[in-house]
Amino acid sequence: MHIPRRAFLHLAAGAAALPALSPIASAQTYPSRPVRLIVGFPPGYATDIVARLIAQSLSERLGQQVAVENRPGAATNIAAEEVVKAAPDGYTLLAMTVTNAVNATLYKNLSFDIVRDIAPVAATFRSPNVLVVTPSLPAKTLPDFIGYAKANPGKINYASAGYGSAPNVNAELFKMMAGVDLVHVPYSGSFVPDLLSGQVQVAFPPIPLAIANIRGGKLRALAVTSATRSDALPGIPTVGEFVPGFEASIWHGIGAPKNTPAAIIAKLNREINAVLADPKVKERFANIGGTAIGGSPADFGNLIAEEIKKWGKVIRIANIEPV
Repeated sequence: MHIPRRAFLHLAAGAAALPALSPIASAQTYPSRPVRLIVGFPPGYATDIVARLIAQSLSERLGQQVAVENRPGAATNIAAEEVVKAAPDGYTLLAMTVTNAVNATLYKNLSFDIVRDIAPVAATFRSPNVLVVTPSLPAKTLPDFIGYAKANPGKINYASAGYGSAPNVNAELFKMMAGVDLVHVPYSGSFVPDLLSGQVQVAFPPIPLAIANIRGGKLRALAVTSATRSDALPGIPTVGEFVPGFEASIWHGIGAPKNTPAAIIAKLNREINAVLADPKVKERFANIGGTAIGGSPADFGNLIAEEIKKWGKVIRIANIEPV
Protein backbone atom coordinates (compact mmCIF):
# COMPACT_ATOMS: atom_id res chain seq x y z
CA MET A 1 0.00 0.00 0.00
CA HIS A 2 1.37 3.39 -0.97
CA ILE A 3 1.35 6.01 1.78
CA PRO A 4 1.68 9.65 0.67
CA ARG A 5 4.89 11.28 1.85
CA ARG A 6 3.07 13.88 3.98
CA ALA A 7 1.01 11.21 5.74
CA PHE A 8 4.10 9.07 6.28
CA LEU A 9 5.99 11.96 7.90
CA HIS A 10 3.01 12.70 10.12
CA LEU A 11 2.85 9.06 11.31
CA ALA A 12 6.60 8.94 11.86
CA ALA A 13 6.52 12.10 13.93
CA GLY A 14 3.71 10.68 16.03
CA ALA A 15 5.58 7.43 16.60
CA ALA A 16 8.72 9.30 17.60
CA ALA A 17 6.76 11.21 20.22
CA LEU A 18 5.36 8.08 21.88
CA PRO A 19 8.42 7.25 24.01
CA ALA A 20 8.49 10.81 25.32
CA LEU A 21 4.81 10.72 26.16
CA SER A 22 4.72 7.27 27.74
CA PRO A 23 6.11 8.28 31.17
CA ILE A 24 3.50 11.02 31.39
CA ALA A 25 0.76 8.65 30.34
CA SER A 26 1.92 6.04 32.82
CA ALA A 27 1.89 8.60 35.62
CA GLN A 28 -1.62 9.71 34.68
CA THR A 29 -2.94 6.15 34.93
CA TYR A 30 -0.72 5.15 37.88
CA PRO A 31 -1.61 3.30 39.98
CA SER A 32 -4.07 0.99 38.28
CA ARG A 33 -3.50 -1.89 40.73
CA PRO A 34 -2.32 -2.33 44.36
CA VAL A 35 1.14 -1.10 45.34
CA ARG A 36 3.50 -3.17 47.52
CA LEU A 37 5.48 -1.43 50.26
CA ILE A 38 8.27 -3.79 51.39
CA VAL A 39 9.43 -3.53 55.03
CA GLY A 40 12.67 -5.15 56.15
CA PHE A 41 11.50 -5.72 59.73
CA PRO A 42 8.84 -7.88 61.40
CA PRO A 43 5.43 -6.41 62.29
CA GLY A 44 5.51 -4.11 65.31
CA TYR A 45 8.98 -2.68 64.72
CA ALA A 46 9.33 1.08 64.27
CA THR A 47 9.78 0.90 60.49
CA ASP A 48 6.69 -1.28 60.20
CA ILE A 49 4.62 1.04 62.41
CA VAL A 50 5.53 4.11 60.34
CA ALA A 51 5.07 2.28 57.02
CA ARG A 52 1.55 1.21 57.98
CA LEU A 53 0.58 4.73 59.05
CA ILE A 54 1.78 6.09 55.70
CA ALA A 55 0.26 3.24 53.67
CA GLN A 56 -3.20 3.72 55.13
CA SER A 57 -3.47 7.37 54.13
CA LEU A 58 -1.58 6.92 50.87
CA SER A 59 -4.04 4.22 49.81
CA GLU A 60 -6.88 6.69 50.20
CA ARG A 61 -5.12 9.35 48.15
CA LEU A 62 -4.01 7.01 45.35
CA GLY A 63 -7.31 5.14 45.10
CA GLN A 64 -5.44 1.83 45.27
CA GLN A 65 -4.34 -0.24 48.22
CA VAL A 66 -0.77 0.28 49.38
CA ALA A 67 -0.11 -3.10 51.00
CA VAL A 68 2.67 -3.44 53.55
CA GLU A 69 4.65 -6.66 53.13
CA ASN A 70 7.18 -7.67 55.77
CA ARG A 71 10.41 -9.22 54.50
CA PRO A 72 12.63 -9.35 57.60
CA GLY A 73 16.13 -10.78 57.54
CA ALA A 74 19.77 -9.91 56.89
CA ALA A 75 19.39 -6.51 58.56
CA THR A 76 16.88 -5.27 55.92
CA ASN A 77 19.07 -6.40 53.00
CA ILE A 78 16.56 -9.05 51.89
CA ALA A 79 13.85 -6.42 51.55
CA ALA A 80 16.14 -3.97 49.79
CA GLU A 81 17.34 -6.59 47.30
CA GLU A 82 13.74 -7.55 46.49
CA VAL A 83 12.93 -3.95 45.60
CA VAL A 84 16.18 -3.48 43.66
CA LYS A 85 15.22 -6.46 41.47
CA ALA A 86 11.59 -5.40 41.04
CA ALA A 87 10.21 -3.84 37.88
CA PRO A 88 10.73 -0.06 37.92
CA ASP A 89 7.04 0.70 37.52
CA GLY A 90 6.10 2.17 40.90
CA TYR A 91 4.27 -0.94 42.11
CA THR A 92 7.06 -2.15 44.44
CA LEU A 93 8.43 0.35 46.96
CA LEU A 94 10.90 0.10 49.83
CA ALA A 95 10.26 1.36 53.37
CA MET A 96 13.70 2.82 54.05
CA THR A 97 15.34 3.66 57.34
CA VAL A 98 18.71 4.57 58.81
CA THR A 99 19.66 0.87 58.72
CA ASN A 100 19.91 1.09 54.93
CA ALA A 101 22.49 3.86 55.29
CA VAL A 102 24.43 1.90 57.91
CA ASN A 103 24.48 -1.22 55.74
CA ALA A 104 26.18 0.65 52.91
CA THR A 105 29.41 0.53 54.95
CA LEU A 106 28.75 -2.44 57.22
CA TYR A 107 28.33 -5.03 54.44
CA LYS A 108 31.22 -5.27 52.01
CA ASN A 109 29.69 -7.71 49.49
CA LEU A 110 26.13 -6.53 48.92
CA SER A 111 24.68 -7.33 45.52
CA PHE A 112 23.35 -3.78 45.27
CA ASP A 113 24.26 -0.20 46.08
CA ILE A 114 21.50 1.62 47.97
CA VAL A 115 22.39 4.97 46.36
CA ARG A 116 22.84 3.66 42.83
CA ASP A 117 20.00 1.13 42.76
CA ILE A 118 17.22 2.76 44.79
CA ALA A 119 15.61 6.03 43.73
CA PRO A 120 14.66 8.21 46.72
CA VAL A 121 10.98 9.17 46.72
CA ALA A 122 10.37 10.99 50.00
CA ALA A 123 11.55 11.12 53.60
CA THR A 124 8.59 10.55 55.90
CA PHE A 125 9.36 10.41 59.61
CA ARG A 126 12.06 11.30 62.10
CA SER A 127 12.29 10.21 65.71
CA PRO A 128 14.99 10.13 68.34
CA ASN A 129 16.16 6.97 69.90
CA VAL A 130 15.98 7.08 73.66
CA LEU A 131 18.58 5.95 76.17
CA VAL A 132 16.68 3.76 78.61
CA VAL A 133 17.78 1.76 81.62
CA THR A 134 16.09 -0.82 83.79
CA PRO A 135 14.65 0.70 86.98
CA SER A 136 16.95 -1.53 89.05
CA LEU A 137 19.99 0.39 87.78
CA PRO A 138 20.90 3.06 90.36
CA ALA A 139 21.34 5.84 87.78
CA LYS A 140 18.47 8.34 87.81
CA THR A 141 19.92 10.85 85.34
CA LEU A 142 22.29 10.74 82.40
CA PRO A 143 25.22 12.24 84.40
CA ASP A 144 24.52 9.59 87.07
CA PHE A 145 24.65 6.88 84.40
CA ILE A 146 27.88 8.15 82.85
CA GLY A 147 29.48 8.27 86.31
CA TYR A 148 28.21 4.79 87.16
CA ALA A 149 29.45 3.39 83.85
CA LYS A 150 32.90 4.92 84.32
CA ALA A 151 33.07 3.41 87.79
CA ASN A 152 32.03 0.00 86.43
CA PRO A 153 33.79 -0.42 83.08
CA GLY A 154 32.80 -3.52 81.16
CA LYS A 155 30.13 -4.49 83.70
CA ILE A 156 27.04 -2.93 82.09
CA ASN A 157 25.35 -4.69 79.18
CA TYR A 158 23.56 -2.81 76.44
CA ALA A 159 21.10 -4.51 74.10
CA SER A 160 20.63 -3.95 70.39
CA ALA A 161 18.75 -5.45 67.48
CA GLY A 162 22.03 -6.74 66.06
CA TYR A 163 25.34 -5.53 64.69
CA GLY A 164 24.83 -2.38 62.66
CA SER A 165 21.30 -1.76 63.93
CA ALA A 166 20.43 1.78 64.97
CA PRO A 167 20.51 0.93 68.70
CA ASN A 168 23.99 -0.56 68.14
CA VAL A 169 25.54 2.35 66.25
CA ASN A 170 23.86 4.89 68.55
CA ALA A 171 25.36 3.15 71.58
CA GLU A 172 28.81 2.94 69.98
CA LEU A 173 28.72 6.65 69.16
CA PHE A 174 27.70 7.32 72.77
CA LYS A 175 30.55 5.14 74.10
CA MET A 176 33.08 7.07 72.03
CA MET A 177 31.81 10.51 72.95
CA ALA A 178 31.02 9.85 76.64
CA GLY A 179 34.14 7.77 77.26
CA VAL A 180 32.38 4.75 78.76
CA ASP A 181 32.84 1.01 78.33
CA LEU A 182 29.56 -0.87 77.78
CA VAL A 183 29.26 -4.50 76.66
CA HIS A 184 27.22 -5.11 73.52
CA VAL A 185 24.60 -7.88 73.61
CA PRO A 186 23.06 -8.26 70.12
CA TYR A 187 19.66 -9.86 69.62
CA SER A 188 18.23 -11.44 66.49
CA GLY A 189 14.73 -10.85 67.81
CA SER A 190 13.29 -8.37 70.29
CA PHE A 191 15.55 -7.40 73.17
CA VAL A 192 12.71 -5.73 75.09
CA PRO A 193 11.78 -8.76 77.28
CA ASP A 194 15.36 -9.11 78.56
CA LEU A 195 15.60 -5.35 79.05
CA LEU A 196 12.40 -5.36 81.12
CA SER A 197 13.66 -8.28 83.22
CA GLY A 198 17.03 -6.62 83.84
CA GLN A 199 19.06 -9.28 82.07
CA VAL A 200 20.49 -6.41 80.04
CA GLN A 201 20.53 -3.00 81.67
CA VAL A 202 20.67 -0.41 78.88
CA ALA A 203 19.43 0.17 75.34
CA PHE A 204 18.92 2.87 72.73
CA PRO A 205 15.57 1.81 71.18
CA PRO A 206 13.44 3.98 68.91
CA ILE A 207 10.86 5.96 70.88
CA PRO A 208 7.91 4.16 69.19
CA LEU A 209 9.28 0.85 70.48
CA ALA A 210 9.88 2.03 74.04
CA ILE A 211 7.36 4.75 74.81
CA ALA A 212 4.64 2.50 76.27
CA ASN A 213 7.07 0.91 78.74
CA ILE A 214 8.51 4.32 79.63
CA ARG A 215 5.06 5.72 80.32
CA GLY A 216 4.19 2.59 82.27
CA GLY A 217 7.26 2.94 84.49
CA LYS A 218 8.83 -0.31 83.31
CA LEU A 219 11.82 1.49 81.78
CA ARG A 220 13.56 4.70 82.87
CA ALA A 221 14.30 7.20 80.11
CA LEU A 222 17.49 9.15 80.72
CA ALA A 223 17.89 11.08 77.46
CA VAL A 224 16.79 11.29 73.85
CA THR A 225 19.37 11.13 71.08
CA SER A 226 18.11 13.98 68.88
CA ALA A 227 19.49 17.52 68.85
CA THR A 228 16.32 18.87 70.49
CA ARG A 229 14.00 17.47 73.14
CA SER A 230 11.04 15.31 72.15
CA ASP A 231 7.47 16.48 72.73
CA ALA A 232 6.55 12.84 73.35
CA LEU A 233 8.82 12.69 76.41
CA PRO A 234 8.55 16.12 78.05
CA GLY A 235 11.17 16.72 80.67
CA ILE A 236 13.63 14.20 79.25
CA PRO A 237 16.87 15.93 78.21
CA THR A 238 18.93 15.26 75.11
CA VAL A 239 22.19 13.33 75.27
CA GLY A 240 23.84 16.40 73.75
CA GLU A 241 23.05 18.49 76.84
CA PHE A 242 25.64 16.42 78.72
CA VAL A 243 27.72 15.01 75.85
CA PRO A 244 28.23 18.05 73.57
CA GLY A 245 27.82 17.37 69.86
CA PHE A 246 26.00 14.07 70.21
CA GLU A 247 23.06 13.65 67.81
CA ALA A 248 21.42 10.60 66.29
CA SER A 249 17.95 10.17 64.87
CA ILE A 250 15.93 7.38 63.38
CA TRP A 251 14.52 8.40 60.01
CA HIS A 252 12.19 6.69 57.60
CA GLY A 253 11.34 7.20 53.96
CA ILE A 254 10.21 5.53 50.78
CA GLY A 255 12.32 4.47 47.82
CA ALA A 256 11.68 2.85 44.45
CA PRO A 257 13.75 0.79 42.01
CA LYS A 258 16.15 2.81 39.89
CA ASN A 259 14.78 3.80 36.46
CA THR A 260 11.27 4.22 37.86
CA PRO A 261 9.80 6.96 35.62
CA ALA A 262 10.40 10.43 37.00
CA ALA A 263 6.72 11.26 36.58
CA ILE A 264 5.73 8.37 38.86
CA ILE A 265 8.37 9.37 41.44
CA ALA A 266 7.01 12.92 41.34
CA LYS A 267 3.42 11.74 41.78
CA LEU A 268 4.32 9.54 44.74
CA ASN A 269 6.35 12.34 46.29
CA ARG A 270 3.46 14.77 45.91
CA GLU A 271 0.95 12.39 47.47
CA ILE A 272 3.27 11.39 50.32
CA ASN A 273 3.89 15.04 51.16
CA ALA A 274 0.13 15.57 51.20
CA VAL A 275 -0.22 12.66 53.64
CA LEU A 276 2.50 14.13 55.87
CA ALA A 277 0.73 17.50 55.92
CA ASP A 278 -2.49 15.95 57.25
CA PRO A 279 -3.01 17.08 60.88
CA LYS A 280 -4.31 13.61 61.81
CA VAL A 281 -1.11 11.98 60.53
CA LYS A 282 1.01 14.56 62.36
CA GLU A 283 -0.89 13.80 65.55
CA ARG A 284 -0.37 10.06 65.15
CA PHE A 285 3.34 10.64 64.54
CA ALA A 286 3.53 12.80 67.69
CA ASN A 287 1.88 10.03 69.70
CA ILE A 288 4.71 7.66 68.82
CA GLY A 289 7.39 10.24 69.47
CA GLY A 290 8.28 11.62 66.06
CA THR A 291 7.65 14.27 63.43
CA ALA A 292 6.99 14.34 59.70
CA ILE A 293 9.90 15.20 57.39
CA GLY A 294 8.68 15.54 53.78
CA GLY A 295 10.50 17.39 51.03
CA SER A 296 11.68 16.51 47.54
CA PRO A 297 13.28 13.29 46.29
CA ALA A 298 16.58 15.22 46.12
CA ASP A 299 16.21 16.23 49.77
CA PHE A 300 15.79 12.59 50.73
CA GLY A 301 18.75 11.59 48.58
CA ASN A 302 20.93 14.15 50.39
CA LEU A 303 19.80 12.81 53.77
CA ILE A 304 20.74 9.26 52.79
CA ALA A 305 24.17 10.36 51.57
CA GLU A 306 24.86 12.33 54.78
CA GLU A 307 23.83 9.39 56.96
CA ILE A 308 26.00 6.93 55.01
CA LYS A 309 28.99 9.20 55.64
CA LYS A 310 28.23 9.72 59.35
CA TRP A 311 27.61 6.11 60.30
CA GLY A 312 30.41 4.86 58.06
CA LYS A 313 32.86 6.69 60.33
CA VAL A 314 31.33 5.12 63.46
CA ILE A 315 31.43 1.63 61.97
CA ARG A 316 35.09 1.97 60.98
CA ILE A 317 36.22 3.46 64.31
CA ALA A 318 34.25 0.95 66.41
CA ASN A 319 35.26 -1.88 64.07
CA ILE A 320 31.66 -3.10 63.81
CA GLU A 321 31.27 -6.14 61.59
CA PRO A 322 28.16 -8.13 60.67
CA VAL A 323 27.77 -11.56 62.23
